[in-house]
Amino acid sequence: MPIVTINMLPGRDEETKKNLIENVSTAIMDTLNAPGESVRIIINEMAFEHYGVAGMPILEYREKIKAKSGG
Repeated sequence: MPIVTINMLPGRDEETKKNLIENVSTAIMDTLNAPGESVRIIINEMAFEHYGVAGMPILEYREKIKAKSGG
């Protein structure tokens, strides 16, 4: 039974997540010749404060990048 865990930040709507589940499932079924009933997709939405890049919380990192680009 293939199990895929996707970790991502919150903010995507239900339709986007539905499409993600469908597309990832199809890729697994096609690649592994696995029946759809055996494929499991788990989406973990992490709180922003639980995710970091380059040694800083993601929101702080985004602000730094935004300031660098003049935005």
